[in-house]
Amino acid sequence: MNDTQQPNVIIIYADDLGFGDVSCYGANDIPTPNLDKLAEQGIKFHQGYATAATCTPSRYSLLTGSYRGEIPMQPFCPATHLKLSAFMTTHCRKMLQKVGYTTAIVGKWHLGLGDGNLDFNEQIQGTPNDVGFDQSYIMAATNDRVPCVYIDNRQVDNLDPNDPIEVTYDWNQAYPDVPNGRFHPELLDVMYDHGHDGTIINGVSRIGHMRGGKQAIWNDETMGEVFAEKAIDFIEENHNQPFFLYYAMHQPHVPRIPNPKFRGATPHGVRGDVIVEMDWCIGQVLDKLESLGIADNTIVIFSSDNGPVLNDGYKDDAIKLNGTHKMAGPLRGGKYSLFEGGTRVPFIVRWPAQIQPGESEALVSQVDFYHTFAKLTGYQLSEEEAPDSQDMLGALTGQDPLGRESMVLEGMQYKKVFRNRDFAYIPPHDDDFICQYTGNEKGCMSAPQLFDLHDDEGQLNNIAEDKPELVRSLSAEMMNEIEKDKTR
Repeated sequence: MNDTQQPNVIIIYADDLGFGDVSCYGANDIPTPNLDKLAEQGIKFHQGYATAATCTPSRYSLLTGSYRGEIPMQPFCPATHLKLSAFMTTHCRKMLQKVGYTTAIVGKWHLGLGDGNLDFNEQIQGTPNDVGFDQSYIMAATNDRVPCVYIDNRQVDNLDPNDPIEVTYDWNQAYPDVPNGRFHPELLDVMYDHGHDGTIINGVSRIGHMRGGKQAIWNDETMGEVFAEKAIDFIEENHNQPFFLYYAMHQPHVPRIPNPKFRGATPHGVRGDVIVEMDWCIGQVLDKLESLGIADNTIVIFSSDNGPVLNDGYKDDAIKLNGTHKMAGPLRGGKYSLFEGGTRVPFIVRWPAQIQPGESEALVSQVDFYHTFAKLTGYQLSEEEAPDSQDMLGALTGQDPLGRESMVLEGMQYKKVFRNRDFAYIPPHDDDFICQYTGNEKGCMSAPQLFDLHDDEGQLNNIAEDKPELVRSLSAEMMNEIEKDKTR
């Protein structure tokens, strides 16, 4: 990099992708050649973390450099949820915009829109455009929730004003003239399992209820291509100036509806197939960087918002066809879990101009992106910004082999884990050990759990009773971090 040109930055964020779900992390029968190449050309981290085992808090932390503290946030946010931009603007000061970057998000937002009285037929306030993005092309919430439309900056894309959209998440207000999965399962192409029995869109029943907006309805099979094309368009339009792109993919989140050309790509059914599709989409974006001659000075970070899950609301044979595939690799747990598989995720960083290829055992977290980019670009953080974020430029470029000393992680509904370079400490939590819907281990127990991750990466041997002093010490450290976060 020369002294006058800042690097471009692209964060590619998968959805519910596990530590063992791609080839370069051990998934031998799920071909991901583009991610494998990215890892070969960059640094593959073995201890890279999302901050939480669910979608919304991880995305909040990535963008703000802050744990969520006591912010009233659901683990997964519906489209019409309380607007989070009010909280985000407290910390997220449009940092990259201020140092001359053009910024965009393409894909899944999942941090709420509007102010509680959202009308999808009008100009929408409280969008990514209000918290640091010049451009946005997003789905309102997730691909299993209504409204099933794309939002282009502040308006629904391709909406016919004569066919207005209505949305509710209240079964008591469900639209009697619109078929739903609960009462019309005969209309479904994919049967729901739990919580996904609302309005049927493209043969799939969703969470919530929607009426109208037929011209704007997305096609699930082409969603990957649509988002890839929007990402490429942004890169082409801005490649002569520094840009930041947050490319938030929807794969392999449910419903898993791959483009027909990817069906049968793996022996693991649609879950494996959409991972192959995801890799193809990433390849299109990486190829564009090469063709424009900007790959060398573009930082590409690939990671996931949380660990993996098989049955997350639809009977799509994911359990039956998973076979011996280890979605979380050697780790225990997955999405919703306090164990390592809930938050330790694939984590790759490529920057050919500055990074020598290799692998790293450094402890790194997505919450540190904010502070690191500030350091990289010379931006001076205010006291309010990125309060939990640390400068990890050395670790992310391979110069620092250690990274963080410790971090606080989250399972479901504010339940915490404390992780340092040697141990994972899970305090007592009053909740189920197994998630009743997905079968994933949430990991909650009435007694403390302590694991030596050097000797027991799979967390099979709880040594808390053998090391009471260490349990007390780690508990105190964790509580200190949590209390500091609450007062920020």
